[in-house]
Amino acid sequence: MNDKQKTIAATVTVSGKGLHTGMDVMLKFNPAPAGYGIRFKRVDIEGQPVIKADCDNVTDTNRGTTIGNNSSQISTIEHVMAALAGMEIDNILVEVNNFETPILDGSSKYFTEALVKAGIEEQEAEKKYFEIDKVLTYTDPENKLEMLIIPSDEFRISVMIDFETEVLSTQNATLDKISDFNKEIANCRTFVFLHELEYLLNNNLIKGGDLSTAIVFVNRIISQEELDRLAKLFNKPSVKVLRKGILNNLNLYFENEPARHKLLDVIGDIALVGVPIKGHIIAKKPGHKANIEFAKIIKQYIVEKEKNRFKPPFDLIKQPIYDINDIKKMLPHRPPFLLVDKIIDMDEKHIAGVKNVTMNEGFFAGHFPDEPVMPGVLQIESMAQTGGIFMLNKIDNPENYLTYFLKIDNVKFRNKVVPGDTLVFVCTLISPIRRGLCHMKGIGYVGNKPVIEGDLLAQITKKNNNKKS
Repeated sequence: MNDKQKTIAATVTVSGKGLHTGMDVMLKFNPAPAGYGIRFKRVDIEGQPVIKADCDNVTDTNRGTTIGNNSSQISTIEHVMAALAGMEIDNILVEVNNFETPILDGSSKYFTEALVKAGIEEQEAEKKYFEIDKVLTYTDPENKLEMLIIPSDEFRISVMIDFETEVLSTQNATLDKISDFNKEIANCRTFVFLHELEYLLNNNLIKGGDLSTAIVFVNRIISQEELDRLAKLFNKPSVKVLRKGILNNLNLYFENEPARHKLLDVIGDIALVGVPIKGHIIAKKPGHKANIEFAKIIKQYIVEKEKNRFKPPFDLIKQPIYDINDIKKMLPHRPPFLLVDKIIDMDEKHIAGVKNVTMNEGFFAGHFPDEPVMPGVLQIESMAQTGGIFMLNKIDNPENYLTYFLKIDNVKFRNKVVPGDTLVFVCTLISPIRRGLCHMKGIGYVGNKPVIEGDLLAQITKKNNNKKS
């Protein structure tokens, strides 16, 4: 059974302070229709600009992930994105009244709790996964960093970190199923070394940070005077360094919580690819910059793969989207004039249909008895029926509609089609469907060779409408 897209059932709000500004931030999760994706809206700016959650929109990766466009930016989105990915939410509008999301406790915990409270709603549209079919890599030798993704039946992540210090050296973390995110990863908090914290404090870069928003590792000897100063800065009665080199501001949920948080960051950043993935990510010493560069590599591979999906060679043995019985429910044609046997692929702009050409076709008796060739006009008809299925798939109750030709242009016959050939027609939208008019470019292939091409303009009308013939 195919998975369905998901959104939330109701609007829900999360409030807290922004890490950098210290200002109060209100973040609101809103339901969104199927196919909407994940988008952020700045409600505090005139015009309330919307930014798509996409790795191509990332503008900064310094101590967090920031997305933006010409008019606005939103920073520190990785924990929100991780929560959405962990809850497997496809469509949502995230409203924020500041340039950053609330830091809360430095994890995704409160975001996932809010999403659970809102309720998860399954939508009618199918969720489309991209299945990784080859190894993709990103390396940064200077920083001893490597990321790769390999084929897998599920989305999995394995992370290794090594800060080469006594207090935090090598750690590993793995998530085998995204459904375990809430239990294993969501509450894992960000971490910082004391020397980094001091720099950020001295430069006024974390006005909203306190000792409850991060695990603080102390990798040097620190005096009581310094500890007292930290306690005062963060409004704590006192702080001390535990034996493991961690300030006693909080307790670890897991021994490898830092590695788990890095895994959380990878999930959030890779979600900016924009489609759910089936593949196993293995990351050595990941960080936001590397995560985003790797996300761009994955996205580019998906884009190229999608382009080539509608080019030969075609996968003719995979489960069809529509078989002959499905097609008969949509098209009024019947044998011997039903000239498409199955639909093997389809998206928002393309469709690929198959016509198996056999010697049993009646037209071969006269075209031609000694050298059977499929008539060009029937190739055009087969192409048109494929395009008609694409059009009818866009409307409700397609059985109540018909498609009619208005124009056929630029037709070229490049090779003969003979008994035994498998004819694959790919029809691609030339322009968006408007007022029931569909303009498509069609190409027919046998094997890897194009045998026919042409531009088709058709109109969709309700049955019993005889204005067109």
